Amino acid sequence: MLLQDKQTGELVEILDIEALVNPVETKIQGSLQAGQEEQPPEAIAKDRLVFPSGENLPRCWIDANYRTSL
Repeated sequence: MLLQDKQTGELVEILDIEALVNPVETKIQGSLQAGQEEQPPEAIAKDRLVFPSGENLPRCWIDANYRTSL
Protein backbone atom coordinates (compact mmCIF):
# COMPACT_ATOMS: atom_id res chain seq x y z
CA MET A 1 0.00 0.00 0.00
CA LEU A 2 1.25 3.47 -0.83
CA LEU A 3 0.61 6.55 1.27
CA GLN A 4 2.01 10.06 1.00
CA ASP A 5 4.19 12.01 3.43
CA LYS A 6 2.41 15.30 4.24
CA GLN A 7 5.67 17.20 4.71
CA THR A 8 7.60 16.13 1.63
CA GLY A 9 4.91 14.88 -0.76
CA GLU A 10 6.92 11.68 -1.31
CA LEU A 11 5.14 8.34 -1.60
CA VAL A 12 5.77 5.81 1.16
CA GLU A 13 5.35 2.06 0.71
CA ILE A 14 3.77 0.68 3.88
CA LEU A 15 5.44 -2.59 4.88
CA ASP A 16 3.14 -3.60 7.76
CA ILE A 17 -0.57 -3.03 7.05
CA GLU A 18 -1.59 -4.45 10.44
CA ALA A 19 0.48 -1.79 12.24
CA LEU A 20 -1.09 0.87 10.01
CA VAL A 21 -4.64 0.01 11.03
CA ASN A 22 -3.73 -0.60 14.70
CA PRO A 23 -4.63 2.64 16.54
CA VAL A 24 -2.18 1.88 19.37
CA GLU A 25 0.82 2.00 17.00
CA THR A 26 2.10 5.56 16.48
CA LYS A 27 4.85 4.64 14.01
CA ILE A 28 4.98 2.17 11.17
CA GLN A 29 7.69 0.69 8.95
CA GLY A 30 7.77 2.16 5.48
CA SER A 31 10.09 2.76 2.53
CA LEU A 32 10.23 6.11 0.81
CA GLN A 33 9.68 5.83 -2.92
CA ALA A 34 12.22 8.48 -3.92
CA GLY A 35 14.75 7.94 -6.65
CA GLN A 36 15.27 4.83 -8.72
CA GLU A 37 16.69 2.57 -6.02
CA GLU A 38 14.60 1.11 -3.24
CA GLN A 39 15.12 2.96 0.02
CA PRO A 40 15.72 1.09 3.30
CA PRO A 41 12.75 0.76 5.66
CA GLU A 42 12.41 3.35 8.37
CA ALA A 43 9.99 4.17 11.20
CA ILE A 44 7.49 6.81 10.11
CA ALA A 45 4.97 8.55 12.37
CA LYS A 46 1.42 7.83 11.23
CA ASP A 47 0.40 11.46 11.78
CA ARG A 48 2.73 12.43 8.89
CA LEU A 49 0.85 10.25 6.41
CA VAL A 50 -2.17 10.82 4.18
CA PHE A 51 -3.64 8.96 1.24
CA PRO A 52 -2.17 9.99 -2.15
CA SER A 53 -5.44 11.84 -2.82
CA GLY A 54 -4.68 14.11 0.17
CA GLU A 55 -7.37 12.55 2.37
CA ASN A 56 -6.39 11.97 6.02
CA LEU A 57 -6.12 8.48 7.46
CA PRO A 58 -9.28 7.23 9.20
CA ARG A 59 -9.45 8.32 12.82
CA CYS A 60 -9.85 4.70 13.97
CA TRP A 61 -6.34 4.00 12.57
CA ILE A 62 -4.61 6.74 14.58
CA ASP A 63 -6.66 7.33 17.75
CA ALA A 64 -7.05 4.42 20.19
CA ASN A 65 -9.87 6.30 21.95
CA TYR A 66 -11.78 7.11 18.77
CA ARG A 67 -15.03 5.77 20.20
CA THR A 68 -15.02 7.96 23.32
CA SER A 69 -13.45 11.25 22.21
CA LEU A 70 -14.95 13.79 19.85
